[in-house]
Amino acid sequence: MNQTFQTLKPRGGRRLDPSHASLARGVATSEPGVLSALSLAGGVSLGPRDGRTLLFGRNRPEVHVCLGENDLQISRHHGSLTCRRGQWWLANTGGRPIRLAGKRLLFRDEDPVPLDTGYTPLFVRGSAGREHLLEVFVSGPDGGAPGPQHSRLTNPGEVYLLKPEEKLALVALGQRYLLHEAQPQPWTWKDTAALLDEIQPGTGWRSRRVENLVTDVRMRLSRAGVQGLTREEVGEPVGNSLNHNLLTELLMSATLVPRDLDLLDDPDGRLPD
Repeated sequence: MNQTFQTLKPRGGRRLDPSHASLARGVATSEPGVLSALSLAGGVSLGPRDGRTLLFGRNRPEVHVCLGENDLQISRHHGSLTCRRGQWWLANTGGRPIRLAGKRLLFRDEDPVPLDTGYTPLFVRGSAGREHLLEVFVSGPDGGAPGPQHSRLTNPGEVYLLKPEEKLALVALGQRYLLHEAQPQPWTWKDTAALLDEIQPGTGWRSRRVENLVTDVRMRLSRAGVQGLTREEVGEPVGNSLNHNLLTELLMSATLVPRDLDLLDDPDGRLPD
């Protein structure tokens, strides 16, 4: 005889059925600060009140949202979401890290991190490379998600201005990223300079020049608020981290795109306007 286990009933909240639509589409509510969390096993929606806590993990009878029920690499109590002064905070109480957007990992016993309003997907890696998804949505001042924006102009976001020689140097340095290689790493200063000298012979491409150009761009973006571009932020040993983070930001902002590789095929080093 099969036994049916129920998750904990959220005090002051309501359960969400496993067939509930993805929270990426928003949540219909007029109250700001409402937290909704959903996994394949179902979820809950909970209004904001100081001290309220939502538990998630593998042990269905002792959590509000069951995650990875049949995966022993997911902890029985893997994490919590707690309301403090109108803000929801995520904490990890499990063995495996919780991955947030932007590849941020939250480990057990680290300080809780605040959740922004809107949609936040949380991932926990289980056995055999499985990824368990917990969808979280925190309603903003207007309640649910923004309405449709069908006819409005696209906001391209932040595209950084690069001088022609900066762009050429960065394309050469980051060509593995533009070629979509797995686990890409920047070229060395020496190899980058050698390639550029081959493309533009006699124009003074040396390792130091490449390094200075890239450093100027990195510091410019750092002053603009981009994180992970200084030694103080990354910590020692630095390795390739600074250039890796810079190239990742340039690709994510579409400042560099794969077609920019055409610059490396121009025998005269001519750059498009």
